[in-house]
Amino acid sequence: MTGILLMFMLALPDPLFNVPYSPVLYDRRGKLLGAQVSLDGQWRLPSTGPINKKFSIALQVFEDHRFYMHPGIDPLAFVRAAMQNAQKGRIVSGGSTITMQVVRLMRGNRDRTMIEKVVEALLALRLEWTYSKRDILALYSAHAPFGGNVVGLEAASWRWFGHASQDLSWAEAATLAVLPNNPGLVHPGTNRSVLQKKRDALLQKLFNLRYLDRDSYFLALQEPLPGPPKPLPRLAPHLLARAVAENSLPLIESTLDGLLQKRATDTLERYVQQFSKNAVMNGACLILDTRTGEVLAYVGNVFATEEALSYGRAVDIISAPRSSGSLLKPFLYGAMLDSGELMPAELVSDIPTRIGSYNPENFTKSYLGAIPADQALARSLNIPAVRELRTYGVDRFARLLRRLGFTTLFRPGDDYGLPLVLGGAEVTLWDVTSVYAGLARRALFDTAKTAFFPPWYQSDDHKASQSEQRNILKKVVTVASEDQLLSRGAAWLTLNALSMVNRPGEDGAWELFKSSRKVAWKTGTSFGYRDAWAVGTTPEYTIGVWIGNASGEGRAELQGSLTAAVVMWELFSAMPATTWFPRPDADLVPVEVCAISGLPISQNCEASRIDYIPYNAPRKESCHFCVSIPMTIDRTNRVIITADMKDPVVYEKHFVLPPAEEYFYKRWNLTYQGLPPLKPEHQVHSDGNSVPEIAFVNPEASSAIYIPVEIDGKSGRLVCTATHRRASAILFWHLDDTYVGSTKGIHQIEIRPGPGTHILTLVDETGSSLHRSFTILSEP
Repeated sequence: MTGILLMFMLALPDPLFNVPYSPVLYDRRGKLLGAQVSLDGQWRLPSTGPINKKFSIALQVFEDHRFYMHPGIDPLAFVRAAMQNAQKGRIVSGGSTITMQVVRLMRGNRDRTMIEKVVEALLALRLEWTYSKRDILALYSAHAPFGGNVVGLEAASWRWFGHASQDLSWAEAATLAVLPNNPGLVHPGTNRSVLQKKRDALLQKLFNLRYLDRDSYFLALQEPLPGPPKPLPRLAPHLLARAVAENSLPLIESTLDGLLQKRATDTLERYVQQFSKNAVMNGACLILDTRTGEVLAYVGNVFATEEALSYGRAVDIISAPRSSGSLLKPFLYGAMLDSGELMPAELVSDIPTRIGSYNPENFTKSYLGAIPADQALARSLNIPAVRELRTYGVDRFARLLRRLGFTTLFRPGDDYGLPLVLGGAEVTLWDVTSVYAGLARRALFDTAKTAFFPPWYQSDDHKASQSEQRNILKKVVTVASEDQLLSRGAAWLTLNALSMVNRPGEDGAWELFKSSRKVAWKTGTSFGYRDAWAVGTTPEYTIGVWIGNASGEGRAELQGSLTAAVVMWELFSAMPATTWFPRPDADLVPVEVCAISGLPISQNCEASRIDYIPYNAPRKESCHFCVSIPMTIDRTNRVIITADMKDPVVYEKHFVLPPAEEYFYKRWNLTYQGLPPLKPEHQVHSDGNSVPEIAFVNPEASSAIYIPVEIDGKSGRLVCTATHRRASAILFWHLDDTYVGSTKGIHQIEIRPGPGTHILTLVDETGSSLHRSFTILSEP
């Protein structure tokens, strides 16, 4: 007896149903966003809540109206079944209870034999001993067949009626209640009339039992039977695929906002349809809650239809490494603010630059000479960024980027070289949006260690392994100590600079409109016009957008400001009102700076203003652009002070740029005066106590240059450029003491130096000279 009791207690398998479920994705409000067919080809959705009340009632009325009275088997039902079978001379009813049907489903619908019936009855008793009636109804609803490859109430509700089971009408609930008894009835053909009769008969019973009033009953009779299977929602297919790859459980309760996901998807679809006229076929966007890092919208690509699969729309661009374009510039700016190597509005050089064989250019192919650093960032100028990176150090910058959360920078920094800051490395939209959100959190909060972490897309009230998943994600970023990451002050200054970027299609006065929201944002365009980026952040939301071709094909129209930025701003316009980052005064220090150069004020500066720098940033030297110039007593000419000079002089304060910067700067700044003309009798070779008149633009000092062989087989030429403060000056060029020519006006000359180290010498007509050493490489 004890052995029989023990076998009875241990009879149920664990788990009861060892079947694969369809992976499903829900939003933060429990709305279904998408699902995939299970591994065995069935639509079998995992249960998410209590069984629909209408279906529960309809099922009990149809299958087992004494369900809540019996212990798993119903003797009266057995007697009734035996009598019906005897009358028909064949088995037309088995007298099974809902509990016994659960056991039958659990055992794989084995052949209906007397022995199998006894086993089902015993296991039904065992099931009722362990599970509540509500649990048993849920088990039946989740595993009963509903026609075709549809298993379970939730899948049936979506496939046959296009909505969740909680929204079933009485007619729909009655239809699904009769289907498991004969699942083939749902298919078109003669079966439809049988299904209609069964459904209507069940509705009649429900009416007779007063579950339906008269109006509800007659309205239910008018509802049509289900047609062909309906597609399940497909609002976030790329996130669903990602979640399936990253999670072992089929139910993913996400942080997504279903309404925002739909709007982001529609917006991206509409714009990519427009961009496709120029053969730009793909797009992606990611929207985060800035403070928490929760993913609110995840559009990995525009939807992949059968005819559009060749466009690579099945590719999840959010996790695909792509060239970063200019997206990394803000982090270099912030890092140099912290290190004291840069002031927020310090003038930086924007002149033709060649560093070895690398010749960066601005997107506009023009040069401004000198520009405040924050404006250079806002205008995304390439040359200032490259020159800043050379000062900061490539490997040092690469290490910082990895610590911030760019997980795809796996090579040593020197492998990327100076192009790193212009798109020489690949990043993902996931990392980009994450790190920009981290930059915003750093400006908002005191602690650096909690600012930078990856986004997460699963809700807190999800499965028990949710915390484990977040821990795994956080391991991707090695959080450094606070002094190794950007300071709060540097983060705020960087975001402030990024807020000055003009919006696409608007002039510089957009900020004057009260309706305009302030956003820190950046665009990026990769080399060859293959990737267009835009990412923006506020204290509430961070939005990242990518536009391009998954194949990597470049198009001239693929520019961040013309494509991705337009999408990003429309997405921001759909968001609730946002705020701006409060200035973290405790993490900033006010500094009196020159109003023109942005450097700490010197005794030669005429005007000043107050700028802020990070609290722990080392102080820079005073402004060296403002100088006191000795002038004739009538203030018409400058003079050179010599030992035998007898004429009286006065000193004037002047803002003076180096000759190379001045050459380009004065083209864009008509108020720039530069140096007054030198007194004629002083235009002779000086002993060096005057401001330099000549400057090399290229080659740069001590540069190593490779000159390729031309098509005709001759050795290539090196184009050398110089500037002179006097427009009328004549420059005489010498290579290794050999005269090669003279220039006037535009000082540019071609030379053919052989491999090795050379000295280039410039001499003007007054005898002033300048030397430059460089090396020609025999191999690149």
